[in-house]
Amino acid sequence: MSRARARTFTDPDQLAAEMAAAAAKVGPATARAVRHEAVVLQALIQAAASGRPGPNAVTGQYRASWLVQVRPRRHGATATVGTFAPQARRLELGFHGTDALGRTYAQQPFPHVAPALALLQPRFAERIATAAMGAFT
Repeated sequence: MSRARARTFTDPDQLAAEMAAAAAKVGPATARAVRHEAVVLQALIQAAASGRPGPNAVTGQYRASWLVQVRPRRHGATATVGTFAPQARRLELGFHGTDALGRTYAQQPFPHVAPALALLQPRFAERIATAAMGAFT
């Protein structure tokens, strides 16, 4: 993570003004970073859902069903990346057993969400912190 350049303030009013200005920038900066990371996660999931080792992309409908929803918060945002596709859980985790209609399956998993999260997660907190620190420059 990059560090903000140290500054010295001798006037308390100037320090307070600088801190207020920085505080006003933190929320939008982190919200942009969260939105960006959510879109990257969506793209990684969609790419992994485009054939083996993930699920086959027969029509592309499943891949296109993945959506990003970003909700602003006071000092940033929260994001949800997901799908309402009924097959999502079975594709990710597999299914062994009998379904509600009495059909028996031994469907192997085709993970595409967990690998995408594993790629994104290691540096996620650092990227958000970098965005927040950018408000102080």
